[in-house]
Amino acid sequence: MDLPVMPPVKPMLAKAVARIPPGMQYEAKWDGFRSIVFRDGDEVELGSRTGKPLTRYFPELVAALKERVPPRSVLDGEIVIAREGRLDFDALTERIHPADSRVRTLAARTPASFVAFDLLALEDEALLEVPLTDRRMLLERALRDVTAPVHVAPATTDIEVARRWFEQYEGAGLDGVIAKPPTVRYLPDQRAMFKIKHERTADVVVAGYRLHKSGPVVGSLLLGLYDEDGRLQHVGVSAAFSTKKRAELIEELRPLVMEDVAGHPWAAWSDEAAHASARLPGAPSRWSGGKDLSWVPLRPERVAEVAYDHMEKGQRFRHTARFRRWRPDRTADSCTYAQLQEPVHYDLAEILGSPAP
Repeated sequence: MDLPVMPPVKPMLAKAVARIPPGMQYEAKWDGFRSIVFRDGDEVELGSRTGKPLTRYFPELVAALKERVPPRSVLDGEIVIAREGRLDFDALTERIHPADSRVRTLAARTPASFVAFDLLALEDEALLEVPLTDRRMLLERALRDVTAPVHVAPATTDIEVARRWFEQYEGAGLDGVIAKPPTVRYLPDQRAMFKIKHERTADVVVAGYRLHKSGPVVGSLLLGLYDEDGRLQHVGVSAAFSTKKRAELIEELRPLVMEDVAGHPWAAWSDEAAHASARLPGAPSRWSGGKDLSWVPLRPERVAEVAYDHMEKGQRFRHTARFRRWRPDRTADSCTYAQLQEPVHYDLAEILGSPAP
């Protein structure tokens, strides 16, 4: 491979802001694997956000990119998997598997798509120093006849359109809007863009905690919601506490600590088979490796208000929830899925302009 921009390249990043800023180029915030695609003839490499290759995990996408993108080009975008008209991040994570046979089975069963939103090089020209507006024009020209599973991300400079996208696109599994300064150069690994994500709050049961790696203080709170059958389901964690707060939480939660997990709604957490019928902490996965997944059980009585962006398949928080406050006025059994706001369905094909796989 001999390109004017060579791997590895870490992608340009965005910093979070509360509102959509004016005077920008706006795009959807895709919920997938960020990837920089390098193509030089028959050679294709899919770089990840960290710079490590993703190529072996998406053989069907490598083949599609060879057919659809310019022979010598470097593209920034997102690898996504769509099911039933919306993005499916869980299906995407399943693709990162050590067995080649499993990868190829999933490539046929849940094929991936690539959504391009920036162009870093074309033919023999590096475009890192070119303003965004010009890079976007070159991207649209280079991919004007592209077909699925490769797509060009919709973009607009109309803030009212961006606000409408922010409300509508969540129903297709996207998680906000990206705002890009029109004159910005491509700045690898720098937060030179802005991201605006949905934030909602929910009242949840704090049913356990994990210790922090630094010592006997709280690392993360384990959160639960009751389903319609009255079962407490593990929906995620809240973390990112200050050192002082971690120590305070240990003392605050001490009266609720159970001597052992027997009698706790998540008592079967260490039984791998139990995870098939309930959401429990410590689910076995290849991501955890040798990580200690043990936790301290609490009597499920304390209620906290947390902020979250959106739910994955309506079952769990997609990202780490942010602790807001305790809710002594709420009872644990009132913390149900029914309180959660469901986004209005929006077909992903309406965004991409062509059917998603």
